[in-house]
Amino acid sequence: MRRAAVAVAAGAMAVSLAACGSAKESGNDSDSTGTAAKGDAIKVGLLLPENQTARYEKFDQPLIEKKVKELTNNKGEVVYANAKQDASTQNQQVDTMITNKVDVLIVDAVDSKAIAGSVKKAKDAGIPVVAYDRLAEGPIDAYTSFDNEEVGRVQGEALLKALGSKAKDGEIVMMNGSVTDPNAALFKKGAHSVLDGKVNIGKEYDTREWKPENANANMEGAISALGKNEIIGVYSANDGMAGGIITALKAAGISVPVTGQDAELAGVQRIVAGEQYMSVYKPYPQEAETAAEMAVALAKGEKLDSIAKDSVDSPTTKGVKSSIIPVVSLTKDNINDTVIKDGIYTVAEICTAKYKADCDKIGLK
Repeated sequence: MRRAAVAVAAGAMAVSLAACGSAKESGNDSDSTGTAAKGDAIKVGLLLPENQTARYEKFDQPLIEKKVKELTNNKGEVVYANAKQDASTQNQQVDTMITNKVDVLIVDAVDSKAIAGSVKKAKDAGIPVVAYDRLAEGPIDAYTSFDNEEVGRVQGEALLKALGSKAKDGEIVMMNGSVTDPNAALFKKGAHSVLDGKVNIGKEYDTREWKPENANANMEGAISALGKNEIIGVYSANDGMAGGIITALKAAGISVPVTGQDAELAGVQRIVAGEQYMSVYKPYPQEAETAAEMAVALAKGEKLDSIAKDSVDSPTTKGVKSSIIPVVSLTKDNINDTVIKDGIYTVAEICTAKYKADCDKIGLK
């Protein structure tokens, strides 16, 4: 899978999160996991958080599986489980992976705090853990994700651009993600760093479980509270929620700029149609391949120096070896140069009969 040709400059890529771990947990040696040197016949446990967002099973899972096979001469095995947004289920899945004696775990946590005990169980069993996309707590060995504050900044900057000189002519609504996802707090922080003082934030929500139906209900509440003539834009933290938000806006006869994230097919089509202003394209191939590279190296007892150029601190573990991937602001102007060029979607997938005329207008053929 080709990697993104366009990247937003994310500034310094080393990320530092607040660290308050105990002395026992704070030291992190990613190259001393207790895993004996192995050949290519390794078993990688892959735990993804939910299947409501299209990316996880359309992109992340197959991309990781493909890269593991490539790195192990087709001898490596990926054992996959999806927690379907249930933290308890994910903890049970870790236990099952330990029982099945996987050599390494890749974990995208439903709840970054709730997973900490299971991460420690894996570590105690000699199984290194790669935190994927979300920074799990506990003694993780490696982490790959995107610059999540930059994601929020990119979204905020796009919304300001869309509003232009009318940025203070009314109220915006902020629809943040779930409080159980540490990335949601970073998206929110980045967005506020751009929006505060430049717009009036009429209502703001932390959306339970990132669910579109919850975002839809929140948006209906915001419309009722603020009045439909006062709302000039919506910050939506991802595309799934943007879909629910836009449904509520349409029902009220409101057409305003709405942000998003993940470059889901439905989100890209809404951008083509002018219903959604932008999304954040996160080059999943690069993130997935990096996670697979980390996992295979750790399973084989190899160092991560050539893979992990960054370092992050979680609330429990300092100096986690990391790789932070840049992001792209996706609008109707660069669909060709991003998701199509990278092979994420074809023009035919985006420009179905419903969107053919809109695609023609923006030269997407």
